[in-house]
Amino acid sequence: MASIELRGVSRRFVAGGPAALDGVDLAIPDGERWAILGPSGSGKTTILRLVAGLDRPTSGSVWFDGRRMDEVPPHRRDVGMVFQNPTLYPHLDVAGNLEFGLRSRGVPRGERRRRVAEIAALLRLDGLLARSPDELSGGERQRAAIGRALAPRPAVLLLDEPFSSLDLPLRTTLRRDLVDLHDRLRPTLIHVTHDQSEALSLGRRVALIERGRIVQVGSPREIHDRPETPFVARFVGNPPMNLIPCEVGLGDDGSLEVILDPRHSIRSTVTIPPLGMTSGERRRVLMGFRPEHVAISPGVPSSSTSGGTWEAAATIRRLEDQGDALVIMLDLAGAVVLARLPGGADFREGEAVTVGVDPGRVVWFPA
Repeated sequence: MASIELRGVSRRFVAGGPAALDGVDLAIPDGERWAILGPSGSGKTTILRLVAGLDRPTSGSVWFDGRRMDEVPPHRRDVGMVFQNPTLYPHLDVAGNLEFGLRSRGVPRGERRRRVAEIAALLRLDGLLARSPDELSGGERQRAAIGRALAPRPAVLLLDEPFSSLDLPLRTTLRRDLVDLHDRLRPTLIHVTHDQSEALSLGRRVALIERGRIVQVGSPREIHDRPETPFVARFVGNPPMNLIPCEVGLGDDGSLEVILDPRHSIRSTVTIPPLGMTSGERRRVLMGFRPEHVAISPGVPSSSTSGGTWEAAATIRRLEDQGDALVIMLDLAGAVVLARLPGGADFREGEAVTVGVDPGRVVWFPA
């Protein structure tokens, strides 16, 4: 297997033009399973192409196990790659496709057959080995493409949104298959996607990329609960994190005043001041909290805090019944707030309610 590093990597496709990648630094340990998450055009596929050797950095360098790889051609990098649209050799059956990389590497026939049987069993392709690619369903073709990439046991496996064209149940099944395969074979795996559920379920570590820059790296829980930028807060989560513009002031006694508008404010004592504020300071900020961390109760609050929970009056604007959950859009001091409650919660549009948030769940961003 191989550890992978990108050190100060930038890539411009036109001299003097915009950077597809801008000073990317990543360090992926040997045998780890990573996801790179970002919108279309953010540079995800460019990272894969640089790691695979299909492209070269404009500046910076790519390293495997402490060895600089910029001059190493793709066929000498020990990398397997799977694309969004599975590419199988049409003149070969499934067994021939799985065997192709082994044959080109000179693996003896007996070992080739053993590995093909092993991969076919792991990917549930046993009964499909004699079929041609045009006789396979979309999910079967993608499983065969993954198997062909894994059969030579590459040190690195790169996945470029391989499940995005499949329906949801099949995507879920293939994600589980891929995690099982990785746990058995342990290649260093990089999966790029714009689908947050895919990234968070596949990656032990997730790197968020925005306009060619890595903006946060962390575990799925860290990314979800403690986003470091408003972009991450909005991009991860369904519904996305609420971001409320407000003014905060820190008193000499450690009390924090959160002013939503001239008529709505919250006062409480905080252990850690937001954004490193000092006593007597006031600042415009964004207050972030997840919809699933919002509590709603009928009627208006009697005070701005109750049992340590921040409370404020709001009005329900819209209800979205999703069966297992109820998503509620609220008007809170002129700002739109989303709440996600368990299915069966009983509220109505236009109802005046109390919105409660645990201050320990709040994330602060500079305005």
